[in-house]
Amino acid sequence: MFSGINPKQMQGMMKKMGISQDSIPAEKVTIEKNDGSLIIIENPQVMKIKMQGETSFQISGDVKEVSMEVEISSEDIKTVMEKTGCSFGEAKKTLEKTKDLAEAILELSN
Repeated sequence: MFSGINPKQMQGMMKKMGISQDSIPAEKVTIEKNDGSLIIIENPQVMKIKMQGETSFQISGDVKEVSMEVEISSEDIKTVMEKTGCSFGEAKKTLEKTKDLAEAILELSN
């Protein structure tokens, strides 16, 4: 598309069109997904791009996905049941949702 144009000329053309690019030095980029799992990008090359008032990021590197499943112990379930008076099922379901003992107790205490 733009063959024969050196990178400096390309930067100038982009600047005239209102597009700016900045390289961001980073060691690792972590994206937390809605399901609680993580996307970890190691050795990333990160570009911050501003165009027409919008900022976006372009990231490339070594990608790995990590599941963030939290193991719920029977001791945690028992503790929630004792502190809140709820059933085994309610305690387990709330712990699976909150993934935090104190938060589960607070939620079931209200």
